[in-house]
Amino acid sequence: MKKHLFAFIPLLFILLNACGSKTQEHDTSETKEVDLIVHNAKVYTVDSTFSQAEAFAVKNGQFVAVGSSKDILTKYTAKKKIDLQKKPVYPGFFDAHCHFYRYGLGLREVNLVGTASFAEIVAKLQTFRKQNPAQAWLAGRGWDQNDWDLKEFPSKDTLDKLFPDVPVFLTRVDGHAALANQKALDLAGVKNGVKVDGGIVETKNGELTGILIDNAIQLVRKAIPEASKAEQTTALLNAQKQCFAVGLTSVVDAGLNRSNIELINELQQAKQLKMRVYAMVSATKADLDYYLTKGKIKTDYLHVRSVKVYADGALGSRGACLLHPYHDKPEEQGFLLSSPQTLDSLVQRIAAKGFQVNTHCIGDSANRLLLDIYAKYLKGNNDLRWRIEHAQVVNKADLKKFAEFSIIPSVQPTHGTSDMYWADERLGNEKIKTAYAYKDLLKQGRLLAIGSDFPVEHINPLYGFHAGVARQDAKNFPEGGFQMENAISRKQALKGMTIWAAFSSFEENEKGSIEPGKMADFVVTEKDLMTAPKTELRQLKVLRTFVGGEQVYKHK
Repeated sequence: MKKHLFAFIPLLFILLNACGSKTQEHDTSETKEVDLIVHNAKVYTVDSTFSQAEAFAVKNGQFVAVGSSKDILTKYTAKKKIDLQKKPVYPGFFDAHCHFYRYGLGLREVNLVGTASFAEIVAKLQTFRKQNPAQAWLAGRGWDQNDWDLKEFPSKDTLDKLFPDVPVFLTRVDGHAALANQKALDLAGVKNGVKVDGGIVETKNGELTGILIDNAIQLVRKAIPEASKAEQTTALLNAQKQCFAVGLTSVVDAGLNRSNIELINELQQAKQLKMRVYAMVSATKADLDYYLTKGKIKTDYLHVRSVKVYADGALGSRGACLLHPYHDKPEEQGFLLSSPQTLDSLVQRIAAKGFQVNTHCIGDSANRLLLDIYAKYLKGNNDLRWRIEHAQVVNKADLKKFAEFSIIPSVQPTHGTSDMYWADERLGNEKIKTAYAYKDLLKQGRLLAIGSDFPVEHINPLYGFHAGVARQDAKNFPEGGFQMENAISRKQALKGMTIWAAFSSFEENEKGSIEPGKMADFVVTEKDLMTAPKTELRQLKVLRTFVGGEQVYKHK
């Protein structure tokens, strides 16, 4: 018996080996090849349950699986694997309202953001002119008289003396006011006494001061030579580089003309521009005639199906249209940039072509007017996703209209923390409570599309995250936060700059969360913005940015 048993053992060993080999081969055949595996991470998927995961697999620019590190590493194999050592990962950040192209152009101008006086501006201009003596125009952007001891608009007198033969054009931080010297005014043909609908050419003692507000800005801007195609290309690529470094993978550019959009598309098709752009078409006759006839455009990188409309100006330059006079200048109430009839006709025309309507509204009067015009065409609950851009001062009686007509508030939390030093002077102690009311808007609209409005504000989306959650500035002022009753949660802030921003752009099925089938756009940060102390949020570093599974930025 023992003899037969020992004879059987080698045979059994051979059979077991054969079975084992077949099982191993079967497992290998089930392991799927992908392009990239990210594992050992803390993944905020921002899916419908706001779930967390440890790993995901990417193939052909899309997420194909999300789960535990063990499951992903068992089921998938890739030549490129990234062990993130527990670092947090989020969907690519999505700026729901900015000026991407304009920001790029502005990188070649004098940066006037944060200047504490007009004398500091003059010094910056002189330095820049010495470094760039051949530039035809001396242009700058970012000044804000509310940051100065004397909180009044400057005049052109000093610029006329220092730069008598060089046209100077300096745009205010919000883009709704500008200062031009006499040389610039002469080249543009702007003379004393000129009137502009929806704008102001300021005079004092019968003389031009050089200040232009809202529609009057175009009188001089149209005289500035247009950037060459090479300069425009450089601007877009420089803007992309800066945006990738702060984790932005998609942007909504709020107001582009046909040539801008076509250049963006050309660079995207050539794989030079990898930033995904949701383009709002400028509401000029030429651009509307073209795009409303052509129809919607959709690629993996470019989406055109909306129009940017302007109702009023900005609060800082008192161009915002208010229901009651300004608290600090009772003789002024702001103004509309177009008549109510013109705005109504414009909305009707856009709606008839199935395009999304996105209207800039700062003052409570402008917000009321456009909410009522929207209501006329939306007629109740809908999925058209029309937006109010900024929704900055909204009368409490008008809040319910956002919910009633499914209107999306598109807000920029850093506006609140930039304006909080002087906004109560403009609005008064009672009306200020209806401004920057993000939580109140969220309750009505059920979601917020969160952006920055850069270059009006900084491009870093984490500044907006911090401002929305802490309601404080970079120095964590004020203690306890500004009007904290309207702060939003971290979860809401992250949704606002990912999945809600995508929804507001009709892209929630392809972007905004880390889920199978969606574009593999994601961001890795040094610390967890969902748990880091509020005081550290603005300094939180982006370590890596990926678009379509391709790493487009890595922190050095």
